[in-house]
Amino acid sequence: MNGIANSISLGIGSRIHTERTMRDWSLAELAARSGVSKAMLSTIERGMTSPTATLLVRIAAAFGMTLSTLIARAELQGGGVLREADQPVWRDPATGYVRRHLSPTSDMPLELIKVHLPAGAKVSLPAASYAFIKQQIWLVSGRLEFTEGDVVHRLESGDCLALGAPSDCTFHALEADVDYLVALVRG
Repeated sequence: MNGIANSISLGIGSRIHTERTMRDWSLAELAARSGVSKAMLSTIERGMTSPTATLLVRIAAAFGMTLSTLIARAELQGGGVLREADQPVWRDPATGYVRRHLSPTSDMPLELIKVHLPAGAKVSLPAASYAFIKQQIWLVSGRLEFTEGDVVHRLESGDCLALGAPSDCTFHALEADVDYLVALVRG
């Protein structure tokens, strides 16, 4: 891992350890609640690996939070302005999916996330990742095939989709890179 990726992995691993410790959970308990092995959780907590989006979603859901909240707690400092240079950026090593957290830390239930998905890449997230949030996706560029449960949405640049009830979802960048904005509301 390069220095930046290692720093982010350490921050995420440390936050997972903190969340687990605050709940007085053992690694075995978090493993049972998240479906992620104890060995993998230990490696993540020590910052020895950069976990995939799928693993982080499972861990966040076990804590009763969104992926955004978990990463924000790991990376963000307080303040009303979050400068571009300070916005946490996380890259999924398995797909090349790049997630930039745009929102400064606040008590507002709204979070803005910018996502870049390389051409041909697919990211699947379980319904549990949407259990605590409502969200809309605004496609900035490219063509996105978004599968929500049994429904397939084909989005073009400029389209905005409000997600329905929590269900398993798959994001698929068709023939070119895709950039989209996710607006999510907690609670």
